[in-house]
Amino acid sequence: MDVLTFSDGAVLRIRLNRPKAIHALSTGMCAAMLDALDATERDPAIEAVLIDHAEGRGFCAGGDIRMIAESGAGDGSAARAFFRVEYQLNHRLFTYPKPIVAFMDGITMGGGVGISQPARFRVATENTKFAMPETGIGLFPDVGGGWYLSRLPGRLGQYIALTGYRLDGAECLALGLATHFVAAAALDGVKAAITATPQAIASILDDASTTAPDAAILAHRDEIDRLFASNRLEDVLAALEADPGEWAAAQRATLASKSSQAMKVSLRLLAEGTAVTDFADEMRQEYAVAARVAQLPDFLEGVRALIIDKDNAPRWNPATPEGVSDTTIDAIFAPLPAHEAWTPQ
Repeated sequence: MDVLTFSDGAVLRIRLNRPKAIHALSTGMCAAMLDALDATERDPAIEAVLIDHAEGRGFCAGGDIRMIAESGAGDGSAARAFFRVEYQLNHRLFTYPKPIVAFMDGITMGGGVGISQPARFRVATENTKFAMPETGIGLFPDVGGGWYLSRLPGRLGQYIALTGYRLDGAECLALGLATHFVAAAALDGVKAAITATPQAIASILDDASTTAPDAAILAHRDEIDRLFASNRLEDVLAALEADPGEWAAAQRATLASKSSQAMKVSLRLLAEGTAVTDFADEMRQEYAVAARVAQLPDFLEGVRALIIDKDNAPRWNPATPEGVSDTTIDAIFAPLPAHEAWTPQ
């Protein structure tokens, strides 16, 4: 079983169990989690939900990218089916009435962000590596990324979305992406305490929390807000080019490796995300974008270069920001016909 769902006292346990893939999500895994949540929502014997992972070096590395790319190279139906169920799971977690605790111990990327950020309690550790690295494979920060990243202070969300910057546990805590910072060695005891007394989750986590190190990303907060201030990619690149500092040069080099189309999609998503007031509307928009992007050349090329051939030399098309027109982005964001659109159920 790639995901284990079971009752442990008054707690629904959801444990990702696909260690060879760093617990990357499949369509079946998302469906199984949805079924477990549906079955326990109105069960008075279940008071809370705990999401973690079995052995391995990460909580969840994302989604089944190879499958999505293979589908995208064809008719895209399997990719759309995955996104539909995954986003339904994201929305279900976001609206679930009982408290959810997610343990972001280790790699927490892409799909892992989507199942941890809706939780009321989000626990980071010294092992946490949190990122939305999708622009590097021609995708975009989905699973609610347009909601979560657009609500970070200043332009931190835009910086994280464009560069794929990996935050550690202390940075997650400082930015509000985590609610608690707990030593990894203490997690088993914390989970046992929550299972024994789910009514006391907040105090259990408060008592187990330790002082996090300084958040390194905040040392560059002023530069991030200044250099990533624009929602127009060309402006961001020009600002980085004009800055004489080493940090700006490093960011410019990072962005040079990303898909221009994916970066423009990401900036548009975050710009619009700030005005969205219903998470279902966010997921509806992200589904429309994902359904189209999964079949575009940049995603297929990004997966080839970084995951299949691993030459790390993607040939993006269009190759430059100027080659990605506003018309192209508008078409990617256009609403789907009603019979194709995403719905929460």
